[in-house]
Amino acid sequence: MLFSGAATADDSWFEEFKRDASDAELYRFLYAMPKGGDLHNHISGAGFSEWWYRLALQQEERGYRYYTKVRIENCRDYGTNEFSAQPYLLLFQNILAATYDKLSECEKREYKPLAQLSDEERQAWQNSIRLDKPHEGRDEFFQTHWQRLNELYKNPYIIAELIYLNMKHFGEEGLLYFEPQVGVHGFLRADGEAFSPDEVAAIYRERIRRADARKTGVAVRFQSSLLRFHPRAEEILGTLYRFVHNNSDLWVAVNMVGREDNDKGYPLRFLPTLRKLRRQYPGVKLSIHAGEVDEPNRHVRDTLLLGADRIGHGVNLIDDPDTLLTMRHGPYLVEINLISNLLLEYVNDYGEHPFPEYLRTGVPVALSTDDRGMWDSTMTDEFFVAVKEFNLSWKELVLLGRNSLAYSFADDGTRGELVEEFERRIAAFERRAQRGNFGTQREIPEPRGFICAHYELCALN
Repeated sequence: MLFSGAATADDSWFEEFKRDASDAELYRFLYAMPKGGDLHNHISGAGFSEWWYRLALQQEERGYRYYTKVRIENCRDYGTNEFSAQPYLLLFQNILAATYDKLSECEKREYKPLAQLSDEERQAWQNSIRLDKPHEGRDEFFQTHWQRLNELYKNPYIIAELIYLNMKHFGEEGLLYFEPQVGVHGFLRADGEAFSPDEVAAIYRERIRRADARKTGVAVRFQSSLLRFHPRAEEILGTLYRFVHNNSDLWVAVNMVGREDNDKGYPLRFLPTLRKLRRQYPGVKLSIHAGEVDEPNRHVRDTLLLGADRIGHGVNLIDDPDTLLTMRHGPYLVEINLISNLLLEYVNDYGEHPFPEYLRTGVPVALSTDDRGMWDSTMTDEFFVAVKEFNLSWKELVLLGRNSLAYSFADDGTRGELVEEFERRIAAFERRAQRGNFGTQREIPEPRGFICAHYELCALN
């Protein structure tokens, strides 16, 4: 597809492209387009189902063997706690062999070695950790996905590989930077004994220093995240804050996660603790989930009071006009997760999403992927949704990419280099695109589940 005229200061070439392009052509364009960074990413939710399965089996070389629950034999009495982290009646919970060995003979019959699943069981297992059915939404996500992963995501070697795989695939999509939420506490050896946080951090450091990780061209920094409604959340916040401060070569921020409609995690609960911590430890940034809730409230405002520089989601910011005015033209950024907000039912459709209002009234925003493995989606999908649903201009696309680097928590020198490299890449891409050359002759990966199901874009090659 060719565009008339030389490069100009306006968006006319892109408007012409959007008008004439098929969905497949638009998707190819957006895949090849430089995109900046991903600032809102839960690494334990960022693994595609087939990655989890493959990585789990590969861990046998380190002595890890996993079992998964494939049937219910009613081995326990009535009255089990089905709202716990390990509900008895939930299929496809994954456990270590060391945990399996401690089960009763009855419960052992409910489990099967992960390596021995039939094709039908393996497909069901993979579907169990992604939202693949129309009736699945917020409750399925929050109340089953991590409960199923269970001891799989407590393996630091698997998490290290998920970091690398995201770096690799993001690099192929044109990203330069990746700032996932990556934990170091609660990890288990093959025998069920605990790793220390420093041991886990060392595993991550070693993995991202390997040649294949460096070859991705994607810079990484980590956040540490707190489950906001945990009974000991204040104590845990102190532990995480100190860890980030003491490991500032790689960890840059603390985040707060978990269902915001659980009022035990309300933002101002943490204000006294954070004020105390700031008296002792400099340099720890905050990017906190806020406004990911149905009701109008002041969570975004209260989260800014906590000291946050970035807001995750901010869906209900639109209902708080005073705070919305405060956020126009910075210095705060809202991390926008379009696919997440739809699948978790914070909007019924994109006609309800406040993203274009924020973008076009000067609230700094950037697109991010949240738990992309569980949506079965990519960063290209986020941009595709944004262009299709909100008719983004070329200037807006460039701004989104630039914001995702300029508002990163990387050190000033690294951030400046990333922005400079992005500007170089996006300018070169624009020149090529106006000639109809997107700069990629290789095959583009076929669209994943979300974009196929919601936009009927299921094949490109």
